[in-house]
Amino acid sequence: MEPSAKITKSFRKEDVIRDWWIVDAANMTVGRLSTQVATLLRGKHKPWFTPHVDTGDFVIVINAEQVILEGKRTEQKEYFRHTGYPGGGRVETFVDLKKNNPEKIIEHSVKGMLPKNRLGRQIFKKLKVYSADNHPHSAQKPKVYELQYK
Repeated sequence: MEPSAKITKSFRKEDVIRDWWIVDAANMTVGRLSTQVATLLRGKHKPWFTPHVDTGDFVIVINAEQVILEGKRTEQKEYFRHTGYPGGGRVETFVDLKKNNPEKIIEHSVKGMLPKNRLGRQIFKKLKVYSADNHPHSAQKPKVYELQYK
């Protein structure tokens, strides 16, 4: 190899420096919020992004109960789950889920934007979602992430 050849550096998980970000979900559309959160979790905003390594940061999402959907999707959006028993399909609407467990809305949306393998499951563990604006991660000194658009 000649000395002037350029070599692509592939990051290892030991080389990654993780930041903590805090994202305010108040009055944000679920999809627009989730794409930016998934980008932070995956590490695609960093110049050393490596697809097969978890190079992403930790993300704290607050005010999950204040997310919105545009148009008629508020009444039409449904979330399906299955209990595992025969005939165990359950459907919950966006309005009911927002009232009972608003964290699940953002978690469901972000999880669908991550890889469907063991790396995706590992990345998903770095997402922390809270319905109110208080969280137990102040010791990590999270930085505020300004969302790109509303």
